[in-house]
Amino acid sequence: MISNLAGWQETAERILPHLDSKILLLKGELGAGKTTFTQFLLRTLGSTDEVSSPTYSIVNEYHSPKGKIFHFDLYRLKNIREVYDTGIEEYLDSAFLTIIEWPEVYEEELYGLPYHEICIEKNGDGRKATFH
Repeated sequence: MISNLAGWQETAERILPHLDSKILLLKGELGAGKTTFTQFLLRTLGSTDEVSSPTYSIVNEYHSPKGKIFHFDLYRLKNIREVYDTGIEEYLDSAFLTIIEWPEVYEEELYGLPYHEICIEKNGDGRKATFH
């Protein structure tokens, strides 16, 4: 359960040792905290970059001591062709970590690839994050 900013930090710290794939899918309704989680995860990875939602840019690039991190938001994309038009495969190939918000339009394409998934649900005044 996440009820404050310290809870987001604790969640990032608890999940990080288990991230053994370079693809992380973030699921949750609007305002659930997907970008907030990303901010804390990148800070935990040692990034000093300012993290913002890639809703309009589709993808943001960040730097960490371990390598490049790409943060996608596929919310506005309507089909798989639009996802491929972003160049997502090249990003995946060159990333230390790729974080994908709203991955449903692309998820089928990941069949056979290792990835993790975090589902963030609003729960009263807090959030519940489930890691798979």
